[in-house]
Amino acid sequence: MDKEKRYLALIYGALLLAIVVVALGAFTRLTEAGLGCPDWPGCYGFLTVPQSAEHIEQASLAFPDAPVEIQKAWNEMIHRYVAGTLGLVIAAIAFLAWRSPSRNRLLPSILLAVVTFQAALGMWTVTMNLMPIVVMGHLLGGFTTVTLLFLLALTERRRLSTATVSAQAEKREVSGKVKVLAVGAFVAVVLQIALGGWTSANYAAVVCTELPVCEADWISKYDADAFHPISPANETYQYGVLNFDQRVTIHATHRIGAMLVTLLVLALAWSVRTPLGSRTSFMLTAALALQITLGVTNVVAYLPLSVAVAHNLCGLLLLLVMVKTTVQIFSPASVSVKQVPSGDTGRLSHG
Repeated sequence: MDKEKRYLALIYGALLLAIVVVALGAFTRLTEAGLGCPDWPGCYGFLTVPQSAEHIEQASLAFPDAPVEIQKAWNEMIHRYVAGTLGLVIAAIAFLAWRSPSRNRLLPSILLAVVTFQAALGMWTVTMNLMPIVVMGHLLGGFTTVTLLFLLALTERRRLSTATVSAQAEKREVSGKVKVLAVGAFVAVVLQIALGGWTSANYAAVVCTELPVCEADWISKYDADAFHPISPANETYQYGVLNFDQRVTIHATHRIGAMLVTLLVLALAWSVRTPLGSRTSFMLTAALALQITLGVTNVVAYLPLSVAVAHNLCGLLLLLVMVKTTVQIFSPASVSVKQVPSGDTGRLSHG
């Protein structure tokens, strides 16, 4: 059992590290450090950021169109170092999972594939000069990694549990309508996260500075081409290549999406009060309220760095709360629990 507890601790450690990677990714993107190093996986041909006069001169000769900005380069390289460490930890989890037949092997295998593809997206982010579809994909890949680690932690924790907790044993049957609402709210949250990534990747976060939608005449300016996955050809996509109307379209759609998500999540929070309990309802409402507050602050305060990073992390928090709620809704009803006489093992058994 000690080995199993260490394995579970490793998963939780990887989950925490993955959240740090997402935060560092948001920080890197928001400080315009995505091209802080013009090559990959090194930085100006070095394993670390060139800082001596000699190394900076070599970097300038090798990359004449990319002047060395040490702070941005460090932002990018620290993100790469931590992401690389996470990849190694996930590889270790997959290796350990396949060494024990009782452990879940599917999720670690998927995680290993996802984190490998994430490394490729990280490379393409640089080599394709911040192409929006790649930047958004890299963001979604990070969120997917955290979500899969969270699911793996839930799965392994449930496997190691010696008894069904009373809250699960007393769980009431969830109606079909609530299940449909849960799926709808979950899909809406995922799409809203993707839309947020598209907004950021196309530098559309500050084109609307008034509430509730936009001060510009966004209805007449609405251009569906703003969502074409392949952006117009350009040498670099840093600072965006779409016109003003297209950026307004993206931003306005993101705000409308936020309104839809708010309605669906609040409806779900109200619906699960009885079958899942007030705690689940509170977590959904609290995560949503915090995300709305951060989003509004981004608008009225013109996208302060700390708030923008927190907005990314709170979006991840809302996703994880939705994942746990959806798992609870669709998990089979728990069996009853009875106490084994103290003269036996002294443990709970399933009856």
